Amino acid sequence: MEDKIKIGIVGYGNLGRGVESAIGQNSDMELVSVFTRREPDSVSLLNSAIPVRPLATIEEYKEEIDVLILCGGSKNDLPEQGPVLSASFNTVDSFDTHAKIPEYFESVNASAKPNGKTAIISVGWDPGLFSINRLFGEAILPEGATYTFWGKGLSQGHSDAVRRIEGVKGAVQYTIPVEEAVDRVRSGVQPELSTREKHTRECFVVLQEGADAERVERDIVTMPDYFADYDTTVHFISEEGLAKDHAAMPHGGFVIRSGKTGEASNQVMEFSLTLDSNPEFTSSVLVAYARAAYKMNRAGDSGAKTVYDVAPGLLSPKSPAELRKELL
Repeated sequence: MEDKIKIGIVGYGNLGRGVESAIGQNSDMELVSVFTRREPDSVSLLNSAIPVRPLATIEEYKEEIDVLILCGGSKNDLPEQGPVLSASFNTVDSFDTHAKIPEYFESVNASAKPNGKTAIISVGWDPGLFSINRLFGEAILPEGATYTFWGKGLSQGHSDAVRRIEGVKGAVQYTIPVEEAVDRVRSGVQPELSTREKHTRECFVVLQEGADAERVERDIVTMPDYFADYDTTVHFISEEGLAKDHAAMPHGGFVIRSGKTGEASNQVMEFSLTLDSNPEFTSSVLVAYARAAYKMNRAGDSGAKTVYDVAPGLLSPKSPAELRKELL
């Protein structure tokens, strides 16, 4: 039996916890350490036998780790950690600020490539699996249109934006596809849809004592970039209701490509996800791509990569011969 792929985790929030759990489902991998900026003694892992170490000491463990899975946030953590850590380790991350992916790619590549490391960025379901399916749609049906719908799901970024509003004690926000729009796309008519026509947003908010509900609602529905372009409904609920009914993090969505082939044939391709736990699913995708990063690096394929650069067979623990026999 080949040696197990030795994984390190950087950051231990919802994503890091999900990665630890996912590694336990992959017999060709083992978790060797978690690195944190917090006090290590304050971090409780699912497996208490795994060491938790200060992030500042990570360079000491270069020889012990095959792939680092970076579980920090895209806003502040990954732009700093990705380029620094990919100079010393093979890495996988879930950087998901779509507009900044090209510049993030370049910064990580400039660090990983000269040092012979492989760094797969922007791994997850969007960007990630949805990105691959958008490519499939465009490549296979060049005369057509691509539609991406998200939800119904809890949006962590939008929930945070609501929680930052003065007078809000707690909040969650759900993104909901408009069923009529989805049905029109599935029918193959290729409609032109505005932002407002594709999704609605629903907020559940706990107010601080004495807060003005009308003002809070107005601040939410008029917030640029987040809610102003959508039909948004705000519900005010109790703290108990928020904890009881909105603690889970479901998500999902659809990528649909509608196109014409031949004289008049209408073709519709669809990929969909229905997720009870967004972070746990994203973690599972990260772990599969960590395997690919390990294999690619051993083959001498270094530098920054995206899901477009990774052959699907590299995600599997099975050999090419097994894949041809069992799945092809």
